[in-house]
Amino acid sequence: MPGFLKKILWTTDFSDEAQEALLYADAFRKTFKAQLIALHVVPDFSSALYSTTYVIRGELSKRVDFLKREAKAKLETLKKAKKLPLKIIVKEGTASKKIIETAEEEKVDMIVIGRRGMSAIEKLFIGSVANQVLRTSSVPVLVTKKKSGKPQFKKILVPTDFEDQEEVERDFAWKLAKGFGSDITLLHVLELHDYEFTPKVLDEMFKLVLKRLKQRKKREKEDIKVKEEVYRAINASIGIVDYAETHNFDLIVISTCVQGKLERFFLGSTTEKVISYSHVPICALPPSWCA
Repeated sequence: MPGFLKKILWTTDFSDEAQEALLYADAFRKTFKAQLIALHVVPDFSSALYSTTYVIRGELSKRVDFLKREAKAKLETLKKAKKLPLKIIVKEGTASKKIIETAEEEKVDMIVIGRRGMSAIEKLFIGSVANQVLRTSSVPVLVTKKKSGKPQFKKILVPTDFEDQEEVERDFAWKLAKGFGSDITLLHVLELHDYEFTPKVLDEMFKLVLKRLKQRKKREKEDIKVKEEVYRAINASIGIVDYAETHNFDLIVISTCVQGKLERFFLGSTTEKVISYSHVPICALPPSWCA
């Protein structure tokens, strides 16, 4: 489906995770005939310069200029080595802010970013650059993990909770599946929390939810295989991660629609928790798409 994605922003810190993200960004570029933009952000030392001497400020400024030239040279080398039609951008500042700024300036349709491993505390409270971008981006964010092998998109998982905005997820996933020739699975996680139910009650709950899933309106002239599944778990994020990994999915398409700022910062949305713990790449649709 050429034209679905016209511009893709790939962000890199030259880590292994960033290189993996490039493989995905390039796969999307080829499939949807999009322009690929590479961005590297050099850390901003300005806040540390105010109380230093003129000599130190000058040395740090030179260091930043060197890092920017070095980053551009690395990207130029990569561009030639892999024969990629890359537009190269190098900026100085806070990574998440500059990624969002560049995405808006370039009017991109998707941001592709690698997800580094983090400690449990960081996952739950601080968040990574990927999560910070996710919280403020106005376009979909594809978060990849360090894996081996060529990216593939045979199976796409779309979690659903019967909210009104879920059609946005289904429509986006359908366009991706159309381009990649993928199958789609619509998944509803039956959240049991700490409650216990008899086998009979559980069976009835499963049947009711599955019936509701299958009552969805079908696309006219549907030519993509769509499957509906119900999965039992303590909560949605655990269920999504477990189902995606045990059934070998290639991509998860999910939106993030938590509106409260405190809730988003401290607890994190289901999407952020899935990104933190899943080894499956995730395409997260922004809150602005949920309106």
